[in-house]
This record gives sequence, structure tokens and C-alpha cells, in this order.
Amino acid sequence: MGNLHNGHVKLISTAKYENSNINLVSIFVNPLQFDKKLDLENYPKTINDDIKICFANGADAIFIPSTEEIYPPNKNIKYLKASIELSSKLCGLNRIGHFDGVCTVVYRLLNLIKPKNLYLGEKDWQQLLILKNLILKKKLNVSIKSIPTQRDFDGIPLSSRNVHLSKNERKLIRFFSNELLEAKNNFQQEQKISLEEIMKKLSKEKISIEYLEHLHPHTLQKAKVEDNISLLAGAIKCGETRLIDHVFLMKRRPIIAIDGPAGSGKSTVTKLIAKKLKLLYLDTGAMYRALSWLLVKENIDFKKEKTLKDILKNISIVFNSNEGLHQDVFINNYCVTEEIRSQKISSIVSKISSIKEVRKFLVEEQRKIGELGGLVAEGRDIGSTVFPHAELKIFLTASIDARAKRRKFDEQSKDSQEIDLQTLKELIKKRDFEDANREISPLIKANDAIEIISDDYSINEVVDKIIDLYNDKIPKETQIQ
Repeated sequence: MGNLHNGHVKLISTAKYENSNINLVSIFVNPLQFDKKLDLENYPKTINDDIKICFANGADAIFIPSTEEIYPPNKNIKYLKASIELSSKLCGLNRIGHFDGVCTVVYRLLNLIKPKNLYLGEKDWQQLLILKNLILKKKLNVSIKSIPTQRDFDGIPLSSRNVHLSKNERKLIRFFSNELLEAKNNFQQEQKISLEEIMKKLSKEKISIEYLEHLHPHTLQKAKVEDNISLLAGAIKCGETRLIDHVFLMKRRPIIAIDGPAGSGKSTVTKLIAKKLKLLYLDTGAMYRALSWLLVKENIDFKKEKTLKDILKNISIVFNSNEGLHQDVFINNYCVTEEIRSQKISSIVSKISSIKEVRKFLVEEQRKIGELGGLVAEGRDIGSTVFPHAELKIFLTASIDARAKRRKFDEQSKDSQEIDLQTLKELIKKRDFEDANREISPLIKANDAIEIISDDYSINEVVDKIIDLYNDKIPKETQIQ
């Protein structure tokens, strides 16, 4: 709405950096977002400076319509209602109709411009959720991209309204923001929070609190103990100026779990996602293969429970990442990266992985690795068994024909013994049956997993789709922690 600051600069420059298409900035002080005429009249307007800032930071065009152009008189303009579930909380408690005005003007803008992407700041998190809901409900073909809250030198969130703050009022908002940031730091250590204690501190400084809530970041319902990521959001009044701030509280970093049958492309996709998002890559299938390799090499009768239990006590599986996407697998100090991909291991790993003691041992090992989060893991029971509370679960699959062709291509690229396509199809069918019908942790799609059928997508298209889903679920602010 104008009076641009460095938060807007970040939006404009990010949009320019991420896309090669035309980068349009719209500036419009929307009257529907003001419940008091005086607030509308006093809203800071610096249009000449705004134009310079836009073009200096990557804008190709600026849209500065008049009120009459957006809301033509004597025209049947459709005024929209924001989601009641999302707009009746936080800022919506005292700003009745505000988010209806936001939805109306953004819907009008999107229909006029028809952009590919819409860039918004996470500072207005509630507004971001409401606009995502609007786009979903109206089935608009536009992707929302967000940037983290941008803060000034003293830690307060950048806002066009900050120009109204006196020196003392700025001191109060700085105290408020610092309390939220301190609560976030304490939460990372103690995994608990006391709203009462924070409010006592704010009241002691004579800060007028409009609200302070601890909520689920997507539903805005009261946060639950089991929530890994939650939202601590508040609003205060400094003189006549109302300011908002929030932080995200995280028990551990996010986890992406990618399940699916053999040959669906899980490994390649997972490696690329890990690299792009700077997450740890956990190849659980390699752990089962490595153990299978050792049992075969040492000629161990894995059907004998006691023998197997004794062996598992002394197993060490380690991943070492090299440059690029390459990751070596070591079991008891043996590097088995290439050996575990042989057809011999492929033919036996499903049988060994169905053994109760084996699965129990490796699931515990995988969960230990995932305690701090910050990883993307692939396998056949990652979302359903190993990490049932993963923030994003993907079930990646493909037709048997597509998977067999990929396997054949992989075998040819490794100069290994060639197997005909029909044999590969039969092997994949057999593996699917064994994985889906094993007694312990069978291959299933978790209830909250998103299925992606990769037949008609390139690897990079699948990767981009999953990253978009991740960015939709995980606030950017948590990704840079």
C-alpha cells in the first residue's frame, strides 16, 4: 500500500531474482481495509519515492490505479468474504471486515493481471493464510511465494506505519519484539512457553496488549503439545499506532518423508531436494541394502533369531556425503555404495527387511538420525512408520512400465549385466507384492501423504513440485534458522 521500505525491497528483488518474466509491483491504498476514515487519510503516501525504489530494485512495471479504476462506480463489483475460520482470530477480532477488504482487492488484482506468482511477506502471516485460502477456493492459477519477516536494525519488523512512532513508542515495540524473540530462543531449549509470563513483562512496561496467542501456524487454532511448529503472535498499541509481530516456535527442524515403491525415482528426487533445500539426505533403503549385503557376505543364517540379534548388536551404518549428490554408505567400515545396488542384493533385500528384528533395529537407528530434524528421507515406510509426524509426506509412484524402463536405463549406464525389460517388470511386480504384503511395516500410502505419479514428469519437475509443497507448509522464516 505504498510508503515502501526494505521489506518491500526484499519482495521486489526476490521476485526479480527468482523469475525471468515481467516483474510487476502494484501500489494501491485500499479503502476497504480501513474501518476509520481518519486512518485512511493519515496513511503515509510517498508515491514518487516509491516509484524510484521499485525501479531501482527490479520492478519492470508499476501498477498505480485510482480507487475508481479498482472499484468503478455503477459497476457490479463482487465483494468477497474472507475465510471465517482464519479471519475471526488475531487481527480479525478488532478489525471487522479488514480481511474481506484484502480478499476483495487482491481477487480484483489477480483477475486484472493474471500473474504466474504472487509474492507476499510473512510479516502479515494471517493475511498470507487467508489469501492462500482465497486462491484455493477460487481455483486461481497463481502460486503464492513468501519471504521471511524483514526486521530493522533494532529487531522490530519493518512496517509502513513505523514512521508514526515516537522515540518512546519505538522503544516499546522493540521491547515487545525482543520478548517474542527471547521466547522463541527459550522454546528451542525448553520446548515450552508461558503466555502469562510474557504478558506480565509487557504490562510492566505499560505496553497496551491487543492480543498474544500461541497457535497452530496454519489453522490458527490453539497450539497442541504435539505440534512441532507453532506460532506465537501478538499485537500492541503504541499511541495511535497498532503494530503486529510474530515468531515461529520449533521443537525440531522440519522433515520431508518420501515413500513409494521400487523404481519410482525416490533416491534421485530425494538427493536433489536435500541439495536444494540444504537438508540432510537419509537413504533408508541403503541401510537395509547394506545390512543385507553384510548378512550375505558373512554367510549368516538370518532366519535364526538369536544369531541375528547378536549380529545387530555390533552393526554400524554410516553415510558420508561427497561433492555433488554422491553419498557413500559404510557398514562396519566397509564402503558398500556400489555393491548394495547389485541385482543379487535387490532380489533379497525385501525378504531381509521384512524380518521383525531387522526393521526394529533400523527404524530405531533412523529415528535417532531424525531427532533434530532438518532432513529428507526416502524409503517404503518413512511416512507411515519411521517419521509419522513428518511435516510433509510424499507417496511417489509410477507405473510398472515406467519403473522398469528407468531401471533398465540405470543398469545400462552402470555397464552392468543387461536384463531384458520383461524380466525387470516381473522383478518389480514381485518386489511390489512382497513390500505391500509383508507383515511388518508394509508399503502403504500414509493417510496424510500427497501422491505424485511421476510417469509424465521429469525428475526436475517432480523435485520442483515437492519443493513448492514444502514451501507451502513450512514458513520461510523457519527454513533460515
